[in-house]
Amino acid sequence: MNDSKPTEGTTTGRAPHAEEELHIIEPGPNEPGRKRMNPLLKMVLELGPLLVFFFANSRGAWIAERVPFLADIGGPIFVGTACFMIATALALSVSWILTRTLPIMPLLSGVIVLVFGALTLWLQDETFIKVKPTIINTMFGVILLGGLLFKKSFLGYVFDSAFRLDVEGWRILTLRWGLFFLAMAVVNEVIWRNFSTDFWIAFKVWGNMPLSIVFTLMQLPLMQRHALPEEGEEATKQT
Repeated sequence: MNDSKPTEGTTTGRAPHAEEELHIIEPGPNEPGRKRMNPLLKMVLELGPLLVFFFANSRGAWIAERVPFLADIGGPIFVGTACFMIATALALSVSWILTRTLPIMPLLSGVIVLVFGALTLWLQDETFIKVKPTIINTMFGVILLGGLLFKKSFLGYVFDSAFRLDVEGWRILTLRWGLFFLAMAVVNEVIWRNFSTDFWIAFKVWGNMPLSIVFTLMQLPLMQRHALPEEGEEATKQT
């Protein structure tokens, strides 16, 4: 009878290094370990919580009638904030379930949403949720522009599932988006300090989104010039 035991460092039934390395934060653009998500699904997960916030604020009284515990939170802006926090947590959870990683930019945004949303509900002060876009846009702008100083194009973490660019393309696009985020931070400050809460919320959906879409469309010539061939096309050319 053989009583020998497996030596330390060996496993039964699989090679010692057969398991895939777990990445909590998604790998960088064009890295082999990066799992690509459907671009439409990624857009829904990133923009969905904002649409939930807009709907919950505009129909806050209607929602509070049907979900009693939300009636104790406060007015529509506070109901919308609570729904925004829940939707953000759900979107990050779905990203984790599908890819076993967390997208870095939505993760940073989600942390701020949860922190400032909690402060808004706890103190019953809508100022916290209003300055959130200023802080997020400023943070993203500083991160993108600061990353360029270390030759890192962090924008690839956001858009790599939609398209592939060469190093110079990511650098230029990152620079432009960094400046755009800083500009949007200034716009948010002007809007919330000088207009009503309803106007501010409407602008978040019907102002920010169209401006972002127009700005993205303006980058198409740059993206076409620096686009990399798809993996299948590249393999075909090599053969």
